[in-house]
Amino acid sequence: MTEQTFDLIVIGAGPAGYVASIRAAQLGINVACVEKEYLGGTCLNVGCIPSKALLESSELYFQAKHGMKDHGINVGDLTIDLQKFMDRKNQIVSKFTSNIGMLFKKKKVTSIKGRAKFTSTTTLEVTSSEGTKTVSAKNILIATGSAPVAIPNVPFDGKRIIDSTGALALTEIPNELIVIGGGYIGLEMGSVYMRLGSKVTVIEALDRLVPAMDNDISSGLQKVLTKQGMEFKLSTKVQKASVIGNRVEVTTLDPQGNSTAITADYVLVAVGRRPYTDGLNLNAANITTDEKGRVSVNENWQTSTPNIYAVGDVIAGPMLAHKASEEGTACVERIANHNAFVNYDTIPGVIYTWPEAASVGITEEQAKQQNINYKVSKFPFMANGRAISMNEKDGFVKLIASKDDDRILGAHILGPRASDMIAEIVLGMEFSTTAADIALTIHAHPTLSEAVKEAALGLGTGMIHL
Repeated sequence: MTEQTFDLIVIGAGPAGYVASIRAAQLGINVACVEKEYLGGTCLNVGCIPSKALLESSELYFQAKHGMKDHGINVGDLTIDLQKFMDRKNQIVSKFTSNIGMLFKKKKVTSIKGRAKFTSTTTLEVTSSEGTKTVSAKNILIATGSAPVAIPNVPFDGKRIIDSTGALALTEIPNELIVIGGGYIGLEMGSVYMRLGSKVTVIEALDRLVPAMDNDISSGLQKVLTKQGMEFKLSTKVQKASVIGNRVEVTTLDPQGNSTAITADYVLVAVGRRPYTDGLNLNAANITTDEKGRVSVNENWQTSTPNIYAVGDVIAGPMLAHKASEEGTACVERIANHNAFVNYDTIPGVIYTWPEAASVGITEEQAKQQNINYKVSKFPFMANGRAISMNEKDGFVKLIASKDDDRILGAHILGPRASDMIAEIVLGMEFSTTAADIALTIHAHPTLSEAVKEAALGLGTGMIHL
């Protein structure tokens, strides 16, 4: 058994871990990153990147089949090569993974393959196919991410009842797909297969989709996805699922207490994710967790053992790749005695359906709950010149601002390229921008972002184009 010593060991090479490792190396810290599976973690390999690759491919097919005729473009018989879809996705993932490996070498990050387990507050036992070795460090950062949540009586079998990883690797397009969970993952993966021709039914236990987002986003997104062909069963609980041959039967309970069975080729369970600390042996390092299994940390991301830190999905907060990366960066900067922080009030969230949905800051419901003296403005894309020319008239820009000082408190966008448009609001909120500041900012014409300016005008002197 060999032993290596470092200033910092990062456990996990996902968006939190690999970014933290690179930043630590830039700061002169002798750092190692331990990863049991693949560089890039869930996000790069079986999450953010591959799902967006499939979303992009499926959207092109959907537009060719349904949207191009409105532009006077007539397309002949269309065929789908699902294997080509998947190959393209895999090539993108492989490129990103290899790039992280090259960055590690360039930045002088030591990459260690294997499963890490605490043996003390400063040492880890790392096991791989090549054997077991011990590594130690003054500081250790846990960045092990999250894993899909399972539902009682709906066990994953990896064939017909699948998680998001399985949905990214299907070898056939389902005739019928049931999605359990109306959140980010379920709606995105449901959109992929709906566009390719699957009948997609989303079952959600709550009375609305994406409950963490503004209610106008929830209702608006349901409306446009319904128009595209997705079906929804809200306020409906799943009692059990049974695989019968090549079909899955799902028994549901509706709000009136009626039990109904529906069947599909596949069932995608997308009800959320849980912190992943399996096998870490946290007790050996005296690390405490909360009631949800999340590692408890203070404002410096220190655990109950001060030289051990934790960031990303494994701690409290939204399970978002960019949140994890920012925490990883700020954490190692503090370890290096730099002044760093994460503004949790300006973390954007995006759903990559089409149209996209993006939010930052508080929702209108939260403004009411917090008794904030607020004002709200909503401008529809059907009144935006660029959106009309793109034939993308669904959606809106909604801004929430303080009545007291005009500061922007929240923004909620449902529309084309909302994921890119939200950045303007995030930057503005970082600098305490007012609605008047945005309204006075010159936006190029014709652009989608003019809808942001119009919504800001609606908080002040009044909209021009509505």
